[in-house]
Amino acid sequence: MIAGMGFPGRYLQGPGALAGLSDLLAELGCSRPLAVVDPAVADLAARVMAGMPRLVFGGECTREEIAGLAGRLPDGIDCLVAFGGGKTIDSAKGVARERGLPIVVCPSAASSDAPTSRLIVRYDARHAVAGVDKLRRNPDAVLVDTDVIVRAPARLFAAGIGDALSKAFEARACVQAGGLNAYGYRATATALRLADGCLEILLAHGERAMRAVRARQGGEDVEAVVEATVLLSGLGFESGGLSLAHALVRGLTTVPELAACLHGELVAFGTLAQMAAMACEPAEVGPVLALMRAVGLPASLRSLGLRRELEGGEWQRLIDATLATEYSRHLLPALTPARLRAVLEQAQAWGTAERAGDSYAPGAGDTQ
Repeated sequence: MIAGMGFPGRYLQGPGALAGLSDLLAELGCSRPLAVVDPAVADLAARVMAGMPRLVFGGECTREEIAGLAGRLPDGIDCLVAFGGGKTIDSAKGVARERGLPIVVCPSAASSDAPTSRLIVRYDARHAVAGVDKLRRNPDAVLVDTDVIVRAPARLFAAGIGDALSKAFEARACVQAGGLNAYGYRATATALRLADGCLEILLAHGERAMRAVRARQGGEDVEAVVEATVLLSGLGFESGGLSLAHALVRGLTTVPELAACLHGELVAFGTLAQMAAMACEPAEVGPVLALMRAVGLPASLRSLGLRRELEGGEWQRLIDATLATEYSRHLLPALTPARLRAVLEQAQAWGTAERAGDSYAPGAGDTQ
């Protein structure tokens, strides 16, 4: 089987990086760019993109929102600039896909690895995941201004860590199961090293970076974690492969109380389920769970916002939606409904234990 991976055309990161946007666009040959802007950063966009026409994102990345934005695009636009969070970015990608335009991504928060990916995650009006589309290639450039990142809500920074935590485990599981990455290739050794490096950086720098962001400060820890959550996480998942942690997002968003959670918050809990399914040792579980608690990531369904017990039909919908995804098959032993339920119960036990790894039960994830 052929191994392969993909990359954004260019990646730039650092304090004040947005000051170089005009030069970057000129270098890419873009003379008539248009920005798709998150309403949360519309005032900032007006300052840093003065003179550039803008469309404001409507709040949810749906097929209808993408079509609406594409329909309002003026004639002659030769490039899109996405400025906002993950759903704004994915909506702008959807417009770029429909119109065949290059795209430069400028995230306003390090809340996910959407900036570097060619994937477009669509939702429905109930905020449940509805499908995934793809650009022909990864974004032409990604420009991450960490002065902007540290001024975004700290919850978004934590969500980026949650989204990135799973990548080393998912890539490992995908390879073990013989799965393919987002390009349809076998993962390269480079992709696996990047996914592992992402986890190492998060465990080494994540807690200190979170403290800095809560104080709206930058620094080496913040720069390291942003590179991990935006670049390494993106390369790790797209070129390494996904598994249960992301498949579970499809299932969790069938529960109304959970559908409004941030993507990275759901993936954080999904990482615990992933580790349970892989029968990870306490030495691996403990540091991940400790970091989740230190940065304020939810580690149980209750901390995600579910204040009641799921009914039988709700469990069935959650399990069916999870197992319907391609990613859920990137796991050995193969998931069954009963095994998935056991894995989720183990993740719940870890997440509600007093200390990281307290209720680890070897083999719980192997229940048939």
